[in-house]
Amino acid sequence: MEVPESLGVPERALVIAAHPDDAEFGAGGTLAKWADGGCEVSLLIATDGSKGSWNDDEDQAHLVARRREEAHAAADVLGATGEVVFLDHVDGELIHSMALREEIALWIRRLRPNVVLSWDPWRRYMLHPDHREIGWGAIDGVVAARDHLFFPHQLTDGLAKHRPDAILLFSADEADYWEDISATFDRKIEALLCHSSQTQTTMQDALTNSEQRTVFEQRIREWCRSMGEPAGLALAEAFKLLRP
Repeated sequence: MEVPESLGVPERALVIAAHPDDAEFGAGGTLAKWADGGCEVSLLIATDGSKGSWNDDEDQAHLVARRREEAHAAADVLGATGEVVFLDHVDGELIHSMALREEIALWIRRLRPNVVLSWDPWRRYMLHPDHREIGWGAIDGVVAARDHLFFPHQLTDGLAKHRPDAILLFSADEADYWEDISATFDRKIEALLCHSSQTQTTMQDALTNSEQRTVFEQRIREWCRSMGEPAGLALAEAFKLLRP
């Protein structure tokens, strides 16, 4: 397989995610690698994370606050020096709408990323509705942000249109771009473990049980190994590359 030329380290990168831990699962190793190279990494998180618990007695207001703290802690581990922004849509109820497109376009114009990363909305059998909706929202937001006739009132506030150089879609249906994360895999794991509220839902008690932590790390390592195999990389994150 012919591996495309690397994008290199962008000056600015923006992850447009549905939930507080999406960026770490989808691109944590890549973001840490780029941050180490001087990239300004920002995260735009669409929902409040309020459905992320299997505890019947969970206080949702407390969960929302906790997930914000976890997102900031994980961003620190990755070395993200940009902004961590929450749009505060209700978790599990994200709607692919013109209002969401406008919000995303605004933040792209504000943060001016060279690379935008998000979920691949074309992925077959993607179960979580928020992942599908934010993928479409991210792509539509990029298109709107690049053209001055979309949401022109934003441009009267001192902003200018902005066209990113690339979109990288993680959990890709047909990956055609890879980033080697051998040097930052441990940071990906560390950032994921910052999301302690998710230890039951996505990490199988990895924070409270040393054996389960080993199982979790091995699962993520095998996933990254399998993603890198087509490109001849020991550990990688795989994406669909779009040029907007």
